[in-house]
Amino acid sequence: MSTHEGADLPITIDDITSSETIRAELAAEGKPVLLGFSRGKDSLAAWLAMRDAGITVVPYHLYLVPGLAFVEDSLKFYEDFFGTRIVNLPHPSLYRWLNSFLFQPPERCAIIEAAQFPEPTYEEIADLLRNDLDLPGAWNADGVRAADSPNRRMAMVTHGPVREHLRKVSPVWDWRIADVRDALARHDCPLPPEYEWFGRSFDGLDYRFLKPIKDNAPEDYARILSWFPLADLEIFRRDLTR
Repeated sequence: MSTHEGADLPITIDDITSSETIRAELAAEGKPVLLGFSRGKDSLAAWLAMRDAGITVVPYHLYLVPGLAFVEDSLKFYEDFFGTRIVNLPHPSLYRWLNSFLFQPPERCAIIEAAQFPEPTYEEIADLLRNDLDLPGAWNADGVRAADSPNRRMAMVTHGPVREHLRKVSPVWDWRIADVRDALARHDCPLPPEYEWFGRSFDGLDYRFLKPIKDNAPEDYARILSWFPLADLEIFRRDLTR
């Protein structure tokens, strides 16, 4: 196996089909494709690339905390931008955080334990969507790119961008960040507001996300605290050591 990289060319990995060919094959199937839509730059690029290829995209978003206004507002914006409904479901991490009592006061622990929240996998969520939307066998797309990190490159080398047994596909796997930016610019597609706050879409309950949300969206920060009351300690701990 070898990889070949030119400054302005997509990444190539021996024996792995290019994303352009993958998108053409998906389009030729003529069936809708699910898209895990994080609202991040890569999932936006995947949506735009598939739309350009003539693929019907069925996007779904997984929320980490229910009812955050900056998330809900951006979902509405992208629904209007693409003219497509975005299915909005709980993220597996929300269940995992609650079940592990993350940032929970003692009086809530027994209640959470009694609730016995499930912890669905991403594949189980995709299967539920296929059943609910009557899309048997639909491919489930993501915005994973080999150039994003060494781990993602290795995963692409090991598993490839098309995993038939999971019906999983990465339709922009060989794009560089320049390709992502070009697609967003060509389609005049803006990033969600939190890119100005922490340089990416909301993805956790650690300091790098919580502090900018507290500073820029205090009502949403209060909502986070309603679900995870002790999250304030993450900011207190970090600020105390600075």
